[in-house]
Amino acid sequence: MRTAAFLYPWDVVGDPDAPARLAELGLAQVTLAAAYHSTRALTPRHPHHRIVTARHSAVLYPPDPDRWAGRQLRPYPQDWIADPDPFGTAARALTAAGLEVHSWVVLAHNSRLGADHPALVVRNVYGDRYPWAPCIARPEVRDHLVRLAAEAAVRPGARGVELESCGWYGLAHLHGHDKIGGVGLGGVAEYLMSLCCCPVCLAGYAELGLGEGELRARVGRALEPVWAGTALPDAGGRAGEWAAVEELLGPEPAGAVRAWRDRVAGELRRAVVDAVRDAAARASVDGFRVLLHADPAPHRCGANPGVAPAAALACADGVVVPCTGDVAARAEALRPFAERPAGATVAANLTVVAGMGGRPDRLAADAAHAASLGADELRLYHAGLAGPADLVAVRGALRALNRSAGGRAQGSGAKPAPRA
Repeated sequence: MRTAAFLYPWDVVGDPDAPARLAELGLAQVTLAAAYHSTRALTPRHPHHRIVTARHSAVLYPPDPDRWAGRQLRPYPQDWIADPDPFGTAARALTAAGLEVHSWVVLAHNSRLGADHPALVVRNVYGDRYPWAPCIARPEVRDHLVRLAAEAAVRPGARGVELESCGWYGLAHLHGHDKIGGVGLGGVAEYLMSLCCCPVCLAGYAELGLGEGELRARVGRALEPVWAGTALPDAGGRAGEWAAVEELLGPEPAGAVRAWRDRVAGELRRAVVDAVRDAAARASVDGFRVLLHADPAPHRCGANPGVAPAAALACADGVVVPCTGDVAARAEALRPFAERPAGATVAANLTVVAGMGGRPDRLAADAAHAASLGADELRLYHAGLAGPADLVAVRGALRALNRSAGGRAQGSGAKPAPRA
């Protein structure tokens, strides 16, 4: 299985040993952040720092001033890495070490944009705004995300892109000093709290026969037990979540909400992928791969937005699927993508940082299980955040996978055939 690991540019910039250390793990590819949200990250092996604080969402390269001239929304530059082009510097070093570089682009998750433009964010049924979640139904937001994707994806040295949060974002957010855990929500309540009721979305629901008053009343009634201390039913995984939503809202109102949100997300997804492919063609990058971070349940939102598997694989070259749960959760996540067009990629995303709940000691077994469910590639989160013991386990697991695959080198750089 072709294996890639996620990485930040600051894991490489200023550390001349980083590329060789990563190559020695047995990776074929590094998925390198080009546009990313705010974060505080540990750098346990860097010779000059231990903590990097990315204070806001930013692009990790110099944006093209002509592309953004006169536009209301534009990307924010970074100033926490002492390099004018951190992505470019890191990409060149990684390529020189024999690693293929793909860009990692975060789209509809941007707290800085939401703070600067509060009218453009998701609003829940109570009128609360989510500044970390730009509403993708807003035309100016969609235009911004399409432009950002095309610029951030096709950076010099990149052979492909993985698009995170290319769809609806909602309540879930690793917010600084987060204090919303006092009431357990679960998947159903989180979905209801993620429904956008901005003017554009309300108009969209109304086109499908669901008035503002009816929507607010139904969602408000559905959530009342949560605030009184009673959890909503969401047993049965993804299918159970949606069945509970239909029961709480009624099949027709729930269907109208989903139809609007699916339409908006689909339009954004197709526009983003088309723009990236056009940019790759203009840059003469042959075989540029476009993968979506995705969940097979269309009602879900977040970093891995929900999308019908057939719709995702008809649009992009493949998907990266979160596989952080147990064996049953991994099966539920991967099986819907098993039936796919020839050449389409399904990458299982496994956490290998023990301190973040990962199990690097089980990587070989988890990879084999993912392969049995149809995954043909691996993504490892996250090579820069991992501790020394984590990396030792990863290196051993990838060597074991090489041996079980008959000695085919993970780090050979062999690329799967591109989609037509």
